[in-house]
Amino acid sequence: MNNEIFTPRTDLALEAREMLSRKVREDVPGVVVETAENDDVLITRVNITTPEAERMMGKKQGRYVTVEAQGLRYKNTPLEDQIMKHLAQELVSMAELPRNATVLIVGLGNWNVTPDALGPRAVDKVVVTRHLQEMLSPELKNGVRSVCAIAPGVLGITGMETAEIIHGIVDKVKPNAVIAIDALAAASSHRVLTTVQLANTGIHPGSGVGNKRFGLSQETLGVPVIAIGVPTVVHASTIAMDTIDTMQEHAAFARYFKSMADLSDQDRGMIVRQVLPDALGDLMVTPKEIDRLIQDIANIIAGGINQALHPNIDYENIHLYLH
Repeated sequence: MNNEIFTPRTDLALEAREMLSRKVREDVPGVVVETAENDDVLITRVNITTPEAERMMGKKQGRYVTVEAQGLRYKNTPLEDQIMKHLAQELVSMAELPRNATVLIVGLGNWNVTPDALGPRAVDKVVVTRHLQEMLSPELKNGVRSVCAIAPGVLGITGMETAEIIHGIVDKVKPNAVIAIDALAAASSHRVLTTVQLANTGIHPGSGVGNKRFGLSQETLGVPVIAIGVPTVVHASTIAMDTIDTMQEHAAFARYFKSMADLSDQDRGMIVRQVLPDALGDLMVTPKEIDRLIQDIANIIAGGINQALHPNIDYENIHLYLH
């Protein structure tokens, strides 16, 4: 088994920073972190400012914002509305779009695989208006941007790289910005479907589960790309390592596992190797309530995008605007 399995994979800049801080045991130069807590919502802003910090973090230079709420695991309409507003505020701040901007929303992922269906399901709830601009009433005109959306599928369905499809659309539509929505992988099980990340660095479809794909970024598309992602899976090896770490930290296990506290990284790796042989090395785990959770978080993301891009729409009657 390749030792790579024991290096937690994560698409979250917040987790990459946490893992690096544990390794070097000091603040990382070129990484600026701000946190804000609002009731049950934790907002963390990570700004990677130097090439050296980019190399150490394994994340592109840019701004990353995570909005976390453990209550998202449960149906909580007031909390969902609160998260929508936070996402809208962060998106407005990050995108800085003029009122007359055209925005392309891209829902990445495979709609046939529930943990990977976040993008297509969110796109289905986005208010698209590019085809209605000439028919909007005067009270809506200046507060409803031109928005178009697509769920391009995945390479295995279309036979085309997602970036190839999006590049062609961008050439034709010429949007001012692209917002890409995708499912991510986390290094911590408690962040699965409880965390939303926004980033102004673009996105690389499939990178969280080890599939290297052409990225969607300003460098590849020629326009700014805002990435919105939610961890929907965690690696089985990460859960196994978390279990060992927890047992090491709690004295209650000491009488049963006398030498647990003295386990080296190599010993821990050996234990995981026995539990997860080569055939299961890349096993991904997702909650059993994934159908409901994906639908709920897709609604939240779409609601945040709608509020950010269409400030003049009455969201108490949002159903009247949905296609």
